Amino acid sequence: MMWSPLKKELIDLSFIFLGISLAFLGINGFLLPNGFIDGGVTGLSMLVSKLWNVDLATVIFLINSPFVFIASRRMGLVFSLKSALTIAGFATMLHFLHFPLVTEDKILSAIFGGIALGSGIGFAFRGAAVLDGTEVVALLLSKRFGIRVGDVILSFNVVLFSVAAVVLGLESALYSVLTYLSASKAIDFVVYGFELLGMNIVAENSKKIRDAINENLGLSVTIFNGERGFTKKKQDILFCVCGAIDANKVKELATRIDPNAFITMHKIKETYGGGLQRQYISIK
Repeated sequence: MMWSPLKKELIDLSFIFLGISLAFLGINGFLLPNGFIDGGVTGLSMLVSKLWNVDLATVIFLINSPFVFIASRRMGLVFSLKSALTIAGFATMLHFLHFPLVTEDKILSAIFGGIALGSGIGFAFRGAAVLDGTEVVALLLSKRFGIRVGDVILSFNVVLFSVAAVVLGLESALYSVLTYLSASKAIDFVVYGFELLGMNIVAENSKKIRDAINENLGLSVTIFNGERGFTKKKQDILFCVCGAIDANKVKELATRIDPNAFITMHKIKETYGGGLQRQYISIK
């Protein structure tokens, strides 16, 4: 009984260490030598460091720490402590260690620097900690002013990259935008994994399609009791969640059984429970 919590903590620590290492690689090996920044609080720290010639490690720690401390009321003391230690470890690595320049190619540096930094932030997130306080900042501002978290993050980065265009030059700012986009995709992939799709299937042979999906693909199917709009005929509606590859298999299987099947698909950002377990930190 004692091993399970210990095992989880060891896994979390492994994710955090991997996250710190990748973020360090992204900043020291790609971004800093080429004068690029990321978005969010990390990007703000890099811009402040360059503008006032202050040690980046110190700036990252000072800017991130207050938001993590304030967020302890919403996310818990353990999360805040782990995040503070994670940020401190990251700052320490930046201050004392050096990584040689990986490439002088600006496009490669922007893309792979963003991927490394974003992956680092994502793995730290998987370890139940944060390396970048952007979402915490966005949450606090959205609660205060009643606007969406996504809009806060977007507005923050628009202002940040606008200032970067003045301070670093337009070319560096544009490369920094590319870095931010790469980092964002890397974070989404590390935290949420491969893209999931939700599928709704309306067909006369719904029972046969359901059995085929269960038996041939091993996917769970939920049945909703519906009604056709024009005929008022009772109709079962099938719903399942699967990856992009399985989604094509479901579509082929359903249309083979019922060529007139009506199928809709939509992206699902995250799931919890059931057969599709995903680790994430819920900020509510």
